[in-house]
Amino acid sequence: MKTVMVFGTFDLLHLGHLALFKQARKKGDYLIAVVARDKTVWQVKHKNPQDKEKERARKIKASGLVDKVVLGALRDKYRSIKKYRPQIIALGYDQRFLTDDLAEKLKEFKIRAKIVRLKSYKPNIYKTSKLLSITNRF
Repeated sequence: MKTVMVFGTFDLLHLGHLALFKQARKKGDYLIAVVARDKTVWQVKHKNPQDKEKERARKIKASGLVDKVVLGALRDKYRSIKKYRPQIIALGYDQRFLTDDLAEKLKEFKIRAKIVRLKSYKPNIYKTSKLLSITNRF
């Protein structure tokens, strides 16, 4: 069984996220989504997500597009990778967090995983920051 792992905030679950899950699913047999913790979102983006971490995880699970949803670790951002040892790590087209030293870390953990970059889905429309700017106008 080929395990694929995706990471993200997945705030305001939208068609761009769903497209990401569908692309990732095509890369393997079992898809795990790692949802960023609220505290991590604040540390990385310097703003809080609209939905709390458990609500974001619940919405992803309810989508039926992933096999497992887990919350990321607060102290060790690689914990899920070490625990589940995916064969594929699928990154979003604009994902920056976790990417800088990922290949080196995989070698360090003796995990042979292919890193793939997924395509965007209408990024001028389906991007959380754009959706928030529209929502906040009303």
